[in-house]
Amino acid sequence: MSRLRLATWNIRYDVQPDSIPLSASLAALPDPLLPPRALPVGEQPWSARRVPVARALFVSQFDLAGFQEALVRQVRDLVDLLGSDYAWVGVGRDDGVSAGEFSPIFYRRSAFTLLVTDTFWLSQAPFTPGSCFPGAGCSRLATFAHFRLVVAPPTSTGELILFNTHLDHVSDAQRRLGAAMLLHRARYEAHAKPGVPIFVTGDFNSTAIGDDDGAYAVLTGKQPGPPVPDDFARRFPLPARGSGGPGNSELVMVDMRVAAPRLHVGGEWATFTGFEQRMSDNECIDFVFGRSDGGWCAKGVFVHGNITDEGMLASDHRLVVADVVLP
Repeated sequence: MSRLRLATWNIRYDVQPDSIPLSASLAALPDPLLPPRALPVGEQPWSARRVPVARALFVSQFDLAGFQEALVRQVRDLVDLLGSDYAWVGVGRDDGVSAGEFSPIFYRRSAFTLLVTDTFWLSQAPFTPGSCFPGAGCSRLATFAHFRLVVAPPTSTGELILFNTHLDHVSDAQRRLGAAMLLHRARYEAHAKPGVPIFVTGDFNSTAIGDDDGAYAVLTGKQPGPPVPDDFARRFPLPARGSGGPGNSELVMVDMRVAAPRLHVGGEWATFTGFEQRMSDNECIDFVFGRSDGGWCAKGVFVHGNITDEGMLASDHRLVVADVVLP
């Protein structure tokens, strides 16, 4: 039996870029015995937020994490701050290399060996870097990673799969298509790799209940999704309907908040807060999902607070952590 800690966090892109190096931020850390100085309400630049982000991640002790909105500078800072314990995969969404936001996956080196990773865009041209769904606010992608546990349970394959994504903030149609593509690929992987646990992390810009629940409803099987692009379906073919077994059309994703014991679902409710600290801004739109036909057991979910004593919000989203056991 292996216990793993999964995490997802939209760290807010570097909207106020500056030339302050990480070394300067570390050198400017205040005396921990002195009370903090109050900061004005509102967003602070990444150069001020990166240390609080790293400290929250240290406390979380995550094994696998999907981040959203990370520009290349932010990825590099996370690499330096988290240190050699972690490795990562991912690409910039604008060019498939380093331009634009990443949805990277970070993983603990001592726990996982990376087997395969790839990227696909959540549009009608899924293998064209930078492609954008009509009407969406920007290009959107998903990062795929297939791992083997360094110490594998004797009763399992010792492997797992993680998808990480950030669905559109403007277009519900894009969010539904993105969810349908993630679910289709998960079904393909379930058929190709029977028994391998499959997880999905991300900022879905979709609530579980309400007018914006489209992506959540598609992923969890409450509503049918739109057809996926033809070339995507050809590259990741599914078994014929009614053939049964892993990868059939019945597999959906299960929200860890629903799967975990109610007593162990804690912390905050909202995963998005904005920077103005208005209750009316609060939403739950960041999730960790697992495949519906087993291979894992949810033990708990915790949403961390995102504000320090001096009033610094590390991000406009909160860190979500889920504990799972692989039997």
